[in-house]
Amino acid sequence: MKLHRKLILSILVLSLAGFVSGCGNTWRGVKEDTSKTMDSAGDAVVKAGEKLKSE
Repeated sequence: MKLHRKLILSILVLSLAGFVSGCGNTWRGVKEDTSKTMDSAGDAVVKAGEKLKSE
C-alpha cells in the first residue's frame, strides 16, 4: 500500500512540475506578443499623427 501511495504522489509532483513550467512558457509568450502589439499600435498612432500634422 505504501508503494502505491508513493507512486501516486510521484506522478502528482511530476504533473504539477510540468504544468507550472508550461504556464511559465505561456506567460512569456503572452508578454512577447503583447509587447509586439503595443509597438505596432504605437507606430500606427505616430503615423496617423504625422498625416494629420501634414494636412
